[in-house]
Amino acid sequence: MVKGLTASLLTTAVTIIVLFSLPGCSKVEPAAYEDGEKWPGGKTSVTVSGKTSFSRASANMAANRRLDFSVGDSFFKSDWVAAPQPDSFRDGLGPLFNTRSCEGCHILDGRGHAPADGELNEAGLLIRISVPATTQKEKEQLTRSGVIPHPVYGDQIQDFSLKGVKHEAKVRVRYEYSTIRFSDGESVQIRKPVILLEDLNYGPLPDNLMMSPRIASPMIGLGLLEAISDSQILANEDPDDRDGDGISGRGNRVWDIKNKKTVLGRFGWKAGQPNMIQQSAGAFNGDMGITSSLFSDDNCTESQTACKAETPEDHPDVSDSILEKVVFYNRNLAVPIRLDSKDSEVLKGKALFGKARCSGCHIPNFTTLKVKNYPEQSEQNIWPYTDLLLHDMGEGLADNRPEFLASGREWRTPPLWGIGKTKMVNPKATFLHDGRARTIMEAILWHGGEGEAAKQAVMDMNKEQRTALVRFVNSL
Repeated sequence: MVKGLTASLLTTAVTIIVLFSLPGCSKVEPAAYEDGEKWPGGKTSVTVSGKTSFSRASANMAANRRLDFSVGDSFFKSDWVAAPQPDSFRDGLGPLFNTRSCEGCHILDGRGHAPADGELNEAGLLIRISVPATTQKEKEQLTRSGVIPHPVYGDQIQDFSLKGVKHEAKVRVRYEYSTIRFSDGESVQIRKPVILLEDLNYGPLPDNLMMSPRIASPMIGLGLLEAISDSQILANEDPDDRDGDGISGRGNRVWDIKNKKTVLGRFGWKAGQPNMIQQSAGAFNGDMGITSSLFSDDNCTESQTACKAETPEDHPDVSDSILEKVVFYNRNLAVPIRLDSKDSEVLKGKALFGKARCSGCHIPNFTTLKVKNYPEQSEQNIWPYTDLLLHDMGEGLADNRPEFLASGREWRTPPLWGIGKTKMVNPKATFLHDGRARTIMEAILWHGGEGEAAKQAVMDMNKEQRTALVRFVNSL
């Protein structure tokens, strides 16, 4: 009997050892709550939930500045119309465009979405295009334009147009599906988009065309990101991976049109824009065909004669005053506070986020500069979970379309704040640059390159740990 009991205990002990040596079964203690992380945008953070989660003004905004916010809001949300329209401040649309309003892509100031399988694009997805630089002149041009536009179609496919002008193409998306299996046997289906350009109205496209689908990013916290010093961002650069952690982020260097010099890029999927005013003016021009003092040419190439004929002679379409109001609005869209930042499961997910080295790129915390004329964003302790640097994310996410210094495999780390409220704002919203990911976990499973080790760490977690990790990300 003693012999049998000993054998039984030994068998049990061996079983326990085996269980705790399986991937994902090591115990992870919850992380500590850190002072201030409940308020991701510092004193700008707002208490809000639901569909309007991304549409509130900075909580610390003075009452006498809220009128400018409201004016900017009206120009961001309202449809623009064709020029000329007497007594209208919103004319100048097109003739070629992707959307009639900023909110047409940034749904309720949030994220856009990719079309469902087999459907034509409606709004929220852009197709950026370019061709390789072949001449010395084109190579020199890259320092100021970042890309070489196609001579006929430009650098972005416009799938809508005013009456009398033919759209450039229609965009249809199909998906290729595959299954990823975790170490514990559970699986997730992921999808990769295949972009089809149909109804090309200005001739065929070349074989060497570089094409990149992009969905609209959420608008919250942008003024705070602009207020992070260059030195803080560049302190996290490690292009040669000298510390050997497999992460080698680097800043993009882009052209500042107003100041006529090369500066650090921080906005856009490849950090191709230096500041909010250029980002906003570029979107007006590229997405809606609206000119400004920064982008004074209409969005028509020389061979698009009908488009050229329809452009108004009165330029710019949007005045500096109105553009500044829109930029003020964009800078002050507040980040919602975190309601469950001290929850035990959330703190366990936070520990797992750190253990998987997700925070090697999604850096949690910065302190903003004191910014002249922008007291709301000045000297704030913020938690955006981004380093604003470029990272090689592997072949699976590559668009093979360089932009300034960003290679075809590199992407800027997107901020994670507010991500848990994404589908409250837009139930159709999707993730990653082209909207391929329908869930947070799908987005994680597409990480490769510098994100490969983090992805593998997640794949080795057990179900309880994966649930805690996603719970933490959704809490941000």
